[in-house]
Amino acid sequence: MSTASERGLRAARRRDRRVYTRSHPVLFGLLAATRRRPVARIGSAVLVHGSAPYRQALTRVPLDRTAVGTTGGAARELSAGGTLFDQEGAGHRGTRRAVAEDLGAAGVERLRPVWQEVLTRRLAPLAAGHPVELVVVARELAGATVRALLGSTAAPEDIAEASAHAAATAVRDHLPGPRPPGTARAAAAAAARLEALLAADLPGEGTESALRAMLAVAAVNTTVAALPRAAAWCADARLWEQAADDRLRPALVGELLRVTAPSPLLPRVAAADAELGGCPVRAGDRLLLVARHAVRAHSDLPDAHCPAPPAEAQLVFGAGAHACPGARLARAQLTDTLAALAPHRPTVLRARVDRAAALPGWRSLTIRATDHTASPDHR
Repeated sequence: MSTASERGLRAARRRDRRVYTRSHPVLFGLLAATRRRPVARIGSAVLVHGSAPYRQALTRVPLDRTAVGTTGGAARELSAGGTLFDQEGAGHRGTRRAVAEDLGAAGVERLRPVWQEVLTRRLAPLAAGHPVELVVVARELAGATVRALLGSTAAPEDIAEASAHAAATAVRDHLPGPRPPGTARAAAAAAARLEALLAADLPGEGTESALRAMLAVAAVNTTVAALPRAAAWCADARLWEQAADDRLRPALVGELLRVTAPSPLLPRVAAADAELGGCPVRAGDRLLLVARHAVRAHSDLPDAHCPAPPAEAQLVFGAGAHACPGARLARAQLTDTLAALAPHRPTVLRARVDRAAALPGWRSLTIRATDHTASPDHR
């Protein structure tokens, strides 16, 4: 790697760190201070940073999937329960099979024209030298994909906004520390709004309605977090040649998903005594599984020529029976986004962190084609 290339990668990392340091500085500081140990205990919380114990926690440790402060707990706040995020046994397997069919290879190819149309239309101004707000593009892309996936007729922007708001209100229960007053009420109101929006023309109650809402929340928030951050990495590190290369693009997509780790922290609760990396875990202990550190996003720069092993990179989508079923969709959307952006070699003009979002990301990321550069924001 040349000195110039390494400088660009480090500049890209500095920018990307802002989504953590400016949105959740206390939590980011805590995680950074303990990351040298694969597993660290702080009171009743167990922070899991290492790849092996992270995978073990998801595949071998019994988990309380409905506990307050977990994804399953948030799912129950968002609905009456019975969703992919808090089920076990036959119910979980049945739901996963249904979702897998929609998000498998055939399902993704069916959805692909939906987001490709958004990319073609929304990125067209780049060719004329006009700036593009990439977060707006990502929101419409995510909303349109969910709309097609669920067969809804709601506007993509409305789906994206309602899904983002529902996640933002629910995620406060995930973070360490006391819950602000009114959190449960706010989460319930946001969930009701999202479910009503999606149910306007889709009959169904209970589990079906809850599953629609949680799929929308997951798909929208991870997409809006990941796509602009990945594009900023390409712009700052000058990775557009790799993005334009059909042979290198798949590896670049995997590396960018690894270093952005759209869901960087998975909160869980142990349901039984266990051991992780030599650290005893007691039933009821809170597990903070740090995906960002498990895939070494904080230390290993992206390298499409020598990518991380697939088993490690895949950890950004979880592991085992509860791994994210949307991994194929995420890779396909990022692949097409990079392919659409690469001919323009965009630079970042302005970037602002979203301090209220459920996942670390940009509130705005304005880009412009290289041939029409102004004064890029290198802060």
